[in-house]
Amino acid sequence: MRILLVVLVAMIAALQYKAWRSDVGFDAAAKLRAQLDEETARAAALKDQNRRLTAEVLAFKHGEENGFAAVEARARIDLGMVRQGEKLFLFPETP
Repeated sequence: MRILLVVLVAMIAALQYKAWRSDVGFDAAAKLRAQLDEETARAAALKDQNRRLTAEVLAFKHGEENGFAAVEARARIDLGMVRQGEKLFLFPETP
């Protein structure tokens, strides 16, 4: 009878080990949940970036004077464009 009890306890311990520590156990499921949360946050950030880029493309396509204002604004910000007749003032940054 004791041998049967020892065998049953050993089987239960082996099954518990498999349920908790194996590659299909609870630990693996927790890691997958954490990975899913990380990928969901990344997808949300990419979705927001896509929304902003879509709005920018639409502004280029359908803006005033065939998107010239949007292109000009982008050139002013990114390239430092100055129109003819405008005065440019540069202020040095102090450390």
